Amino acid sequence: MTSYAAIDFGTSNSAVCIGTAENRSEGAHLVPLEGERETLPTAVFFNADEHHIAYGRQAISEYQAGYGGRLMRSLKSLLGSELINETTIIEGQPVAYRDIISRFLNHLKRCAEAAAGGELSHVVLGRPVHFVDDNPERDQLAETTLRELAEAVGFRDVRFQYEPIAAALDYERTLDRDRLVLVADIGGGTSDFSVVRLGPERAQRLDRSEDVLANGGIHIAGTDFDQYLSLRSAMTCLGLGARGRGGKQVPSQIYFELSTWHQINFLYTRKSLASAATLDIFYDQAVHHQRLMKVLREREGHRIAGLVEDAKVQVAEGGSTRLDLDFIEAGLGIDVDGELLARAIEGAIDKIVQTAVATVAEAGLAPEAIDAIYFTGGSTGIRALRAALSAAFAKADSVNGDPFASVARGLGVYAARLFSAG
Repeated sequence: MTSYAAIDFGTSNSAVCIGTAENRSEGAHLVPLEGERETLPTAVFFNADEHHIAYGRQAISEYQAGYGGRLMRSLKSLLGSELINETTIIEGQPVAYRDIISRFLNHLKRCAEAAAGGELSHVVLGRPVHFVDDNPERDQLAETTLRELAEAVGFRDVRFQYEPIAAALDYERTLDRDRLVLVADIGGGTSDFSVVRLGPERAQRLDRSEDVLANGGIHIAGTDFDQYLSLRSAMTCLGLGARGRGGKQVPSQIYFELSTWHQINFLYTRKSLASAATLDIFYDQAVHHQRLMKVLREREGHRIAGLVEDAKVQVAEGGSTRLDLDFIEAGLGIDVDGELLARAIEGAIDKIVQTAVATVAEAGLAPEAIDAIYFTGGSTGIRALRAALSAAFAKADSVNGDPFASVARGLGVYAARLFSAG
């Protein structure tokens, strides 16, 4: 019996489906990855105090509880980057970034095999339309790297499918008539679009190449939104945008690095701390530099990033919340609301909408030809983003898919057809 896995290895969250080729009619199903939960935050925590590795919510919880160690998130962003073949220091030892991704993939595989009751050798992996924008060589390198890592953990037959195409296959199961659909898959790392003809009769075909009219994408999504919101909120409390001596603004580069998850750890090195300490001469208000240095010396950067991400989620549909930075200084904090979030990510939303419109144009279609926009991915929970895309395709129905599981389910649909066909 040929068992298979379908893995949505996401920048922020991951999910896995399993099934058997011989029982295609039963389809693939999501497996529990953490307790009864079928999605897992893409996070790894190397717990130095208890000398173990934690994944997902447990990883984040242990880090937030104050255990010493190293938290790694946004692992998918390493694919295609210059860091992928580099190492980082964990508990005083060099560890390759490739090995960290491999550990996470192996964890997903073990969870899937526990649910399947046996070894899984066949897998379909989701991939963004572009791992890297405007660089085909690095984009191909990213896919090749992911294939190598999947093979390293024991998958012998590794296939790929575009994530928005997978989401389309999940949506298609609900249709009773043909529709021309723009799939908007906007997650943590990329915003991907596909223009696809879907329908109940088309769903029976394995080869859907004629139904896929265009694919497009841009490397802007949820982690970028986190950064932009951080720069408009938390970083201002640490001095970003403040006037320094002589009326000039204080140096801003360090704040951009402090609000970018995968760059934060580099600010904690002895050399970086020494460099940051010399910036005191640029600050008119010494308290801003003092707050900044406390964050760096006490390694609170990821804590701030996590609080900003939480605030983004809380105000995504409107409302307001308080970003409490009391651990830096008593009473320190800033109010965050949906309007602030919308202003912070306005430029990013414009680029995402432009990419969607360009994808439809590449299919040789006008915006009004689209019957429906199918939203999936965690970042589609942001009202301002959905509204901007809906306005660009005013005649299309807006359909909300499962933000965290549509891609995995669709990959499962594709895997069932692919491996059943031999």
